[in-house]
Amino acid sequence: MRITLVHPAGFNFVPGQPDFSVLANRMPPIGIMQLGSWLEKFGHSVQLHDCLGPYAPPTTAENAEIVLATDPQMVGFSATTSGFMDAFEIAAYIRERRPEIKIVFGNVHVSSLGAPILEKFPEIDYLVMGEGEGAMLELADGKPLASIGNLIWRNEADRIVANPRRDRITSLDELPFPAYEKLAGFPHAYHLPLFAYEKRHGATMITSRGCPYTCSFCDRTVFERAYKTNSPQYIYDHMKYLRDNFGVWHINMYDDLFTAKKQRVLDLCELLIANPLGMQFNCAIRAGHTSDEMLVKLKKAGALMVSIGIESADPEMMERHKAGVTLEAVRETVRSIHAAGLRAKGLFIFGMPGETPETVRTTSDFILSLELDEMNMTKFSPLHGAPIWDECINDPTGDFVEDWRLMNCLNFVYLPEGFESREEMDALYNWHIKRFYDSKGYQRRFAKRLWQHRWSLWHVLKHLPETIAAARYFSSNKEQLEKAAREFKLHPRQPLGLRPQLSTELLIDNIVSLSPVKLTRRDAAKQIIPVVYEASACCTPPAAQAAV
Repeated sequence: MRITLVHPAGFNFVPGQPDFSVLANRMPPIGIMQLGSWLEKFGHSVQLHDCLGPYAPPTTAENAEIVLATDPQMVGFSATTSGFMDAFEIAAYIRERRPEIKIVFGNVHVSSLGAPILEKFPEIDYLVMGEGEGAMLELADGKPLASIGNLIWRNEADRIVANPRRDRITSLDELPFPAYEKLAGFPHAYHLPLFAYEKRHGATMITSRGCPYTCSFCDRTVFERAYKTNSPQYIYDHMKYLRDNFGVWHINMYDDLFTAKKQRVLDLCELLIANPLGMQFNCAIRAGHTSDEMLVKLKKAGALMVSIGIESADPEMMERHKAGVTLEAVRETVRSIHAAGLRAKGLFIFGMPGETPETVRTTSDFILSLELDEMNMTKFSPLHGAPIWDECINDPTGDFVEDWRLMNCLNFVYLPEGFESREEMDALYNWHIKRFYDSKGYQRRFAKRLWQHRWSLWHVLKHLPETIAAARYFSSNKEQLEKAAREFKLHPRQPLGLRPQLSTELLIDNIVSLSPVKLTRRDAAKQIIPVVYEASACCTPPAAQAAV
């Protein structure tokens, strides 16, 4: 079968501001690349189209025409929440021009919402839940629809059918390397976040799936909690493949938690130390999931920077949203990172339930005290599938504007009780960003290594007008931005009030994590009422959801 896989551009913007995402960070769409190589392994013809790619046109029609030019029999879209409506518009254009082409949607957004998406968007033929390799392959092979696990579809009576979940892939080493060769402009036109690498070109790798934790704000739990990994040898061979075939010299390990299995990391480091590739890499760690030995090994193996999820410096916020991590553990981990000769990047979230101006200032003070080499603070957005979703939408003191396009961690769609307005939140956010990057400590550390980032420096100079425009975000016309936000209209096809359709395992996780009293998973399981999905009632919260 001829299949074209599409990565939509989405809405990576703030109303009133241009989309500068590709200026600072244009990452390869690893999901559709992985799926593409898997399908080709079994004899199918696959094309990729990245709507954020260097040669992609700006309009829906133009991108749709590029997809149609590949003469596909099936088109698959990988869409996040903020990218869904963009993907849908392209799909609707294709459906109008070539109604015989089958349209498939997957990724975390549709995996969270499930069958109601198919009812609200009849232009879509199929939804693939969770891991996509098995269901997409069986679709392409022409297997009976009723037999394909993880698939949601319409039967001959035009009723929506949600098939049972299929077993997950047991060994990630069975997957071929992503189809980098099918991505136009790779690797020269793709780049990692500016000043986060010393060598080019760069690429992204994902070496695990799942996460053993259930952080309140994370929608990746929709893919279940089971944690699976590539072997050290597979990772080593993958890195070597990118170096030898594409001239890639820096890897961003995009795992949610790269170091969850300590021995795997140590074994990989031993391979890279014994047989050096001359490559560098960045990865993410978790306080409590590392050691001085591991950090020293990572440095010797070629690691440049490690990221650590901190989220907040307020103890109550930490306990509420990031269980098992203490501020002292964070501080000690950052000390150990620096002692090993690595750079430390802190990851924070602003605006979760319980946030106040005081907690933000506390977090800002803590960030400056850590002497981080880099920092990223995202604007909190409730996402379907995250344990905190129900709390946010049912919060009588908070204010949530459900606009999928703006749920991109760049806009405050949720207003906690502790703030009077989103304008107040934006002002405090901008204050912190300027405070961090204007601090003498950061500027001193940055200046010492500026020449090490000559490729990033050249990129900034090459795009100087756009860079200046992006920098003005923090000092731009306040009234103009506020006006643009007020006048931004909801997409006419976006439904409101859809509830996540979670698996039993994730329902139990939600009940345990949000219960005001301590519950065992066995006790939580007793609260779940079994239900059968009925298409006619897809927009009514199922009984199982009501138990959360």
